Amino acid sequence: RRPMRRCRVLETLPLALAIAASPFPIIPAILLLFTERARATSAAFLLGWIVGIAFAVTCFTLVSEFIEVADHPPLWASAARLLLGIALLVLGARQWLTRRRREELPAWMRAIDSATPASAVRLALLLSVANPKILLLCAGAGLTIGSSGEAAGAIVAWIAVFTAVAALTVAVPVALYALLGSRVLGPLGAVRSWLQHNNATIMAVVILVIGAMLAIKGASALW
Repeated sequence: RRPMRRCRVLETLPLALAIAASPFPIIPAILLLFTERARATSAAFLLGWIVGIAFAVTCFTLVSEFIEVADHPPLWASAARLLLGIALLVLGARQWLTRRRREELPAWMRAIDSATPASAVRLALLLSVANPKILLLCAGAGLTIGSSGEAAGAIVAWIAVFTAVAALTVAVPVALYALLGSRVLGPLGAVRSWLQHNNATIMAVVILVIGAMLAIKGASALW
């Protein structure tokens, strides 16, 4: 039974990759490297992002502990996966249909030039814990991990793995800047410009793909 449990937990990795591929954390992480206090603000943003993702996943994992588990996988987990998938499909469709209206940069992105380490942490928490799209992905992961039947130590380890994968695209530019300094700003500037121009389209595609995966998985388990 343990390999089956582990297989279900591995299903959370595409959700972590979806968070990692989201422009929400990548764009500000790169923008912060062009500010006056680049090292301090980018490291603070990375810390806030890690804390926010870990907190959200942990909360949904704990929620699953209060639900009676009788089936393997439990019926409620499959239903929750289906509902989360449908919610993501709706969000993704809305994002796709309105992507042309999202060309202007949001206010928080324009305010990054004056960011401090404290404001960078707040921004990371806002973009993770208070972001419905990221929160839905964390919910899918937390509910799957919590309903897997793994021991407490294994659950903590899977939350750590999920968080590490989700934070990878923020950690990489921050680490490169810490190691190489301003030499990485040229290539990262090109990445930043492309992400800023295409962020709405990228996010819509990511959400639609993950939403479809969750909905199909949940529906197949129920029927």
